[in-house]
Amino acid sequence: CGSAEPPAPPPALAPLKATAPFPIGLSAMTGQFDDPQWVDLVRTHFNQLTPEWEMKMERILTADGGYDFSAADRIAAFARDNALRLYGTTLIWYAQDHPHFHDLDQTRFEADYDRWIATVAGRYRGQAVGWDVVNEPVAENGDGLRDCLWSQRLGQDGYMIRAFEQAKLAAPDAVLFINDYNLENNPRKGATFLRTVERLLKAGAPIGGLGTQSHLDIEIPAGQITRFMRELAQFGLPIHVSELDASLRADRRLDTRSRDEKLAQQKGRVVELAEAFMALPEAQRFAFTAWGLRDTDSWLRREPEDDGRDQPLLFDAQGRAKPLAAALEAAFRR
Repeated sequence: CGSAEPPAPPPALAPLKATAPFPIGLSAMTGQFDDPQWVDLVRTHFNQLTPEWEMKMERILTADGGYDFSAADRIAAFARDNALRLYGTTLIWYAQDHPHFHDLDQTRFEADYDRWIATVAGRYRGQAVGWDVVNEPVAENGDGLRDCLWSQRLGQDGYMIRAFEQAKLAAPDAVLFINDYNLENNPRKGATFLRTVERLLKAGAPIGGLGTQSHLDIEIPAGQITRFMRELAQFGLPIHVSELDASLRADRRLDTRSRDEKLAQQKGRVVELAEAFMALPEAQRFAFTAWGLRDTDSWLRREPEDDGRDQPLLFDAQGRAKPLAAALEAAFRR
């Protein structure tokens, strides 16, 4: 008898942007614009673009307090030329202040804080559909808020309220987000984030949306992501899954999981996130953004502890859609 027919290759991944009933985003850096494979995949699957780094303070603000928009403008132009929504990140982040601010008196500090937000958000007014106005304000362990230059000079809530007020003046039509990570992974941190949002809204901060980065810990219990998304939705504001990836690495020294076990955990958590996002009211589904295209593009592959084998994203090093991407597409079809 003849040999068995070889299995048919998996069907090509349908364009994610055509499958999902909301924008599908991707982070980008200008160096990727010269990679034809990267550009082709972006044009096929995505309709929103977030600068990974080149719209942040340490890239734009120069040593003398001036502004260098050369990289940020390239990203904005790429988005415009390829019919991609532009999403801006980030205006105020505890991890990036700038030496320019350190020795200013209070009056000058406040003026230059306002000027930074007005200049950057104002430059892309009418193009950027949203901004991470305040990024990662909650302490790592979820116990209160982070201490940083901005909070020291303007108050822990004050620096955030002021940032949102100034961003609203500079970009009145953009959706203004407060954004943080480990919200699904760490229930204590998620709860502190929710309390912070509630307090800022009561104080009049013009927060327009809530961003959960979703750098997922694939070992968290099933259902934890869904519970947090429901709690986040109670504010009635648009929600942005803003920086999705799902590392296979574990923090502990000894990891006895097989590769297949890790991939199954990864698929389970990413699909749960997608299904929880799909369950939101349509008006609250702002966008669903992957933090990198191919595994080799990931910031996690640039970490010192990386062994070159992590697979946190939807496409492999050769630009082929992985089973994780197909599972995500299937979740978007439901």
